[in-house]
Amino acid sequence: MKTMAYTLLMLALSAATAAAHAQGYPARPVRLVVGFTPGGGVDINARLLASKLSEYFGQQVLVDNRPGAGTNIANEHVAKSPPDGYTLLVNTAAVAINMSLYKKLPFDTLRDFAPVSVFSMSPNILVIHPSVPVKNVKELLALARSKPGKLNFSSAGSGTTQHLSGELFKLRTKTDIVHVPYKGSAPSLTALIGGEVVVWYGVLAPANTPRDIVSTLSGAVIKATRSPDIKQRLLDQGAEPVGNTPEEFAKLLREEVAKWAEVVKVSGAKVD
Repeated sequence: MKTMAYTLLMLALSAATAAAHAQGYPARPVRLVVGFTPGGGVDINARLLASKLSEYFGQQVLVDNRPGAGTNIANEHVAKSPPDGYTLLVNTAAVAINMSLYKKLPFDTLRDFAPVSVFSMSPNILVIHPSVPVKNVKELLALARSKPGKLNFSSAGSGTTQHLSGELFKLRTKTDIVHVPYKGSAPSLTALIGGEVVVWYGVLAPANTPRDIVSTLSGAVIKATRSPDIKQRLLDQGAEPVGNTPEEFAKLLREEVAKWAEVVKVSGAKVD
């Protein structure tokens, strides 16, 4: 009985401590770590969100750009940060894709992160060079099937979300289109034929972040996506506000890991 009473007391104290932490959160600046250089889609979304969270929290929310290794530098940094809600990750499907794209990772996406919320989502856009004699996707597929291996598609580099989205397109449509990687989104779009990914921009915290803090963060992200100014700014750049619960984001993350694992396996995609 004494052991049980002690256990119950410790559980109660832990719950009280977590609640106390959440009530005082945030008491100092929060960092949103981004695995991309400034100026890209993820960075823009992170800065929009940071400005709104700063307003809500009364504390500075800063964007910390840590590009490199297909976002794995940023991912590892956040995964190994203290689970206190002060170091968060803003990433895309890259954090799910990398699970199967890289043979060895110092983190596990499903184990080492606590999903907070998806901030926004961008629609898929397929862009075709004017010299290609097609007017729609149906005609493009017919051309690709009549000339296997003769058409090219560009991406921002091997293993990027753009590359894997192209591979997913090939897989689902059973076409043979050659991937031509470029160093970055701008050159790939300039080179055309290219496609911009269907991407989501989500916020993740280190695993074991107190549930109350995750809920506070999720609620703030959802509130931001409902605010008229953020909503309009997202729509202006072709993105759709989302704002979902940690449970909904966790489900999406599991589905994304499984989907991209299939694409990587079938396509044989490899990183440089």
